[in-house]
Amino acid sequence: MSSTDMPRPKPGVMDIAAYVPGRETAHGVAKVYKLSSNESPLGPSPKVAEAIAAKNADLAVYPDGSAHVLRDAIGRTYGLNPDNIMCGNGSDELLGLLCQTYLAPGDEGVFTEHGFLVYKIQIMAAGATPVSVPDTDDLTADVDRILEAVTERTKLVFLANPNNPTGTYLPVNEVRRLQAGLPGHVILVLDAAYAEYVRRNDYEAGVELVSGNSNVVMTRTFSKIHGLAGLRIGWMYAPEAIIDACNRVRGPFNVNALAITAGAAAIADRKHVEKAVEHNEKWLGRVVEAVEAMGLSVTPSVGNFVLIHFPTTPGKTAAEADEYLAARGYVLRRVAGYGLPDALRMTIGSEEANLGVIDALKSFMA
Repeated sequence: MSSTDMPRPKPGVMDIAAYVPGRETAHGVAKVYKLSSNESPLGPSPKVAEAIAAKNADLAVYPDGSAHVLRDAIGRTYGLNPDNIMCGNGSDELLGLLCQTYLAPGDEGVFTEHGFLVYKIQIMAAGATPVSVPDTDDLTADVDRILEAVTERTKLVFLANPNNPTGTYLPVNEVRRLQAGLPGHVILVLDAAYAEYVRRNDYEAGVELVSGNSNVVMTRTFSKIHGLAGLRIGWMYAPEAIIDACNRVRGPFNVNALAITAGAAAIADRKHVEKAVEHNEKWLGRVVEAVEAMGLSVTPSVGNFVLIHFPTTPGKTAAEADEYLAARGYVLRRVAGYGLPDALRMTIGSEEANLGVIDALKSFMA
């Protein structure tokens, strides 16, 4: 068979840089502390295991295609109409559904230069053109630059708020200014995966903006605060017209039965959520203080992770720090793919993990 007879993907697919997740293991180390994926060190609510155990007998039956139990639970928690909620196999799937539904070749999708890598991947997978917008010097989204990048071909604008991997956020007045400056045909996608961790009076996840406008969508996840990354559950709050359009593209059973049951149990356990927030509040400040005391800079974060910046001096670089830490069992996230080659992102982990990283970094810097 000649090479001309081989199956070929559609134009543009091989131009996509595949998403590379943070590594999970460290070879030759007895105990590994995985701090590369912003997972909850507390794990899921104890009520999740109980709910899953009760559901195990029904695994021969297809899940409810509308995930109404989960949508109802989300609606009760946030005071939202379940008709405006769609659930997915992680928020990643919902971001992809938005691109499949609203982008075509010749269209453009806008995102910030240090935003979630999946935005660019999904835009290109839909055959559209990705448009990256520079951040401010302090690694925060720049509303003016985003609006300047919008053209008549723009259909989607993605804003991670708070942003991963920087941990920065836009206050609600800036998000509202962004929405007000967009043409009506452009959908503003507010990716609020880390919203539950934010403790700032000038922050809003996006519920109010979605409720009051026809071109705003908010996505959320159960992978972070709820500790359910392994079950892949995300949800989207959007105007009914957008929900209706995306439902025509969505697979009929895109959320599995255990995920639906676990998600409903997790979101109802508010005490567990508060416990996770309190743990993060306690350790976020302690980690930042300790790292800065070593002479390293940290981008101020409102999420459950910190972005640590390293010098370019040989022997003290981010790449060398990553290898040094990994050899001792502490796995952080390289973020060169996000345009930040001189930084590492560290998830706020357990007390043992946090103290271990601090001690190991002290040794490395010394």
